[in-house]
Amino acid sequence: MSTTVTIPALGTRGRLAIAGVATASLFVIAGIPALSPRSSLAVDSSTPAPHTISVSGTGNVILSPDVADLQLGVTITRSTVKAARADAATAMTGVIAALKSAGIADKDIKTSVLNLQPQYDYSNGGNPPKLTGYVFSNAVSATVRNLDSLGDAIDNALAAGATSLDGVTFRVDDETKAEAQARTAAMADAKAKADALASAAGVSITGVASISETVAPTPYPIQYNATDSAGAAAPLKTVPTPIQAGTNQVSVTVAVTYLIP
Repeated sequence: MSTTVTIPALGTRGRLAIAGVATASLFVIAGIPALSPRSSLAVDSSTPAPHTISVSGTGNVILSPDVADLQLGVTITRSTVKAARADAATAMTGVIAALKSAGIADKDIKTSVLNLQPQYDYSNGGNPPKLTGYVFSNAVSATVRNLDSLGDAIDNALAAGATSLDGVTFRVDDETKAEAQARTAAMADAKAKADALASAAGVSITGVASISETVAPTPYPIQYNATDSAGAAAPLKTVPTPIQAGTNQVSVTVAVTYLIP
């Protein structure tokens, strides 16, 4: 048994439709490569890496300090918390009044330590330690902006009841101008080094590729000494505490990379 299929002849419109489908298929096939991953462009090897000279320079500025920072404290040991706190409060109130009488403003006096600790006796032949009292500590940090009054501030505070003087540090309140001067000196130092290297290599500097800097202000503390040359305690009323402010140094270090041909 045979089957016959009859396909009618296409008219003009049908032939155009088939031609359109064929053309679209060609466009799709032609566009397939565009959808595939593209290889990255190679770096242009004809452009040479820049030639550079890297150096460091340092600038230092010596200046006289105009501010001193003090750390003064009161430590009281009593048999009860109430007594330790009360006596420490009385002593610190006198210390703060003495600092203010030396011209130190309220804003420049700040409580830095406030501490209460029990005190025990451990020499009981192996028995549990025995509570013997309480230690109350109160300390303040003070900024002295008139260095001429620094000696009086120390002497008056000690006379008023301060039991510790933990240090004196001198500094410059505003180092902006000194840093600018040190920065200029550091760049000049770096440029001189780079010029010397470039000259030795037979080239010249054409520009700057990068600059970085480090600022290092260096305060110099002094040791407090209230004794005479023989080592005995000097009377506070007749021999003022000697104060030497010395000098401070502001340092700026720069790392500079210069361009050369």
